[in-house]
Amino acid sequence: MSDTLSFTVSDMTCGHCARTITNAVLAAYPAAKVDVDLSTKRVAVGNASDRSAVASVIEAEGYSPVAVD
Repeated sequence: MSDTLSFTVSDMTCGHCARTITNAVLAAYPAAKVDVDLSTKRVAVGNASDRSAVASVIEAEGYSPVAVD
């Protein structure tokens, strides 16, 4: 994905967590492409350019995203 924002979300532990984060990001950014890898606890968001805003959406759901360059 071009212009992909990546985060490590260490407190994302299950499929429910992954769906919650995915749904929250898509609600805020309907055109986003969200890829979640539970095994590495990574969330990649394409088609969104504001890293802090995406992080805030994830934080609002109770998770702790850490930006990955």
